[in-house]
Amino acid sequence: MIEFSRHRLENGLDIILYPDYSTPMVAMDICYHVGAKHENPNRTGFAHLFEHLMFGGSKNIPDYDIPLQLAGGENNAYTTNDLTNYYLTLPKDNLETGFWLESDRMLELDFSEKSLNVQKNVVIEEFKQRNLNQPYGDTWALLRGLAYKEHPYQWTTIGKEISHIADASLTEVKEFFYQYYAPNNAVLVLSGNIDKDHCLNLADKWFGSIPKREIRKQKLPVEPEQIEFRELTVERPVPDSVLYLAFHMGDRLIREYYVCDLISDILSGGNSSRLYLKLVKEQQLFVELDAYISGDHDPGLFIVSGKLAKDCSIEKAKNAIWAELEKMKLEPVNALELEKVKNKLEANHIYAKMGYMNMAQELATYENIGKAEIMNDQLNWYRSISPLELQQTAQKIFRIEKCSQLNYLAQ
Repeated sequence: MIEFSRHRLENGLDIILYPDYSTPMVAMDICYHVGAKHENPNRTGFAHLFEHLMFGGSKNIPDYDIPLQLAGGENNAYTTNDLTNYYLTLPKDNLETGFWLESDRMLELDFSEKSLNVQKNVVIEEFKQRNLNQPYGDTWALLRGLAYKEHPYQWTTIGKEISHIADASLTEVKEFFYQYYAPNNAVLVLSGNIDKDHCLNLADKWFGSIPKREIRKQKLPVEPEQIEFRELTVERPVPDSVLYLAFHMGDRLIREYYVCDLISDILSGGNSSRLYLKLVKEQQLFVELDAYISGDHDPGLFIVSGKLAKDCSIEKAKNAIWAELEKMKLEPVNALELEKVKNKLEANHIYAKMGYMNMAQELATYENIGKAEIMNDQLNWYRSISPLELQQTAQKIFRIEKCSQLNYLAQ
């Protein structure tokens, strides 16, 4: 059982405290409930742009990194389709520096045409590096665009196209900030060597005066059920052809998500997994082959992807994968195989929660999904999944009319 306390300031900022006295350090994690899915379809990439802007100086602090480094701290951030997460670590005696820095950039950034242009150029170069100039760089953009037609998961965090960032005005950027970067749209997690009263006093001192903001209430479009097979073929200057099969699956708050996670481990969790033993080692159709879930908070994707051996065709590779998926649908997983996968998964979950920094990010993520308390239910959900439930879910998920197939061919 993971024990933590939760609190809320009058301006709506949620606070989660997780003491861990095995370390002299403290992790501070601020998770804003805004990701790529909240963007205007004609102005994508804004959440990721703000990941950069938030380090470009705030109203009263022109440089974020120098004061943090002088206090013995480190920081980083990441953006997903569902959230934007900023985190730092500090020695416990210098914790107030973190409150000072994070509260000032929540209050107001140093908005200027100069700062915006600098960060826009950084993001544009990142787009070119990640999507255009890197082998397989556009895979997720292609796959999401194929699998989603209505839900904003159809674009990646970097955005649909360069022009959406290049043409962004300072007015549009300010509007996005004041719509989402607010105390009543965030959770502050403190993990490590912390004193509850001290942390709450600091939170009230530095964050308490930041006003609530009018958060845009969005009703995201629901992705219609896929009822026909979709296929896209592209050619790129890459060393190996890759086959992707994507299937729609449930969201993070239902059992189906955890069942799919187990199925992915049965299929490709290590060198004793089904796909590796049968299609990589025995039949040698692939040089790499994986099954995994996208991990999105709303209904996401179950993906099987594999780099083809030189003499293997897309058709042969596809048929071989489908044969393994059909086995999941027709034959219950034996108890020993299931227990092995559950034990490995449980060990990974326990290991992931050992570090105070990992705990801060996990608590922030699950608070964004629904409530951080969900973390205490996960292992019970995994343990309670039966062979019959795996089989029934495979029968529901792995259907040709629900499949989006991307053929990524080496020129």
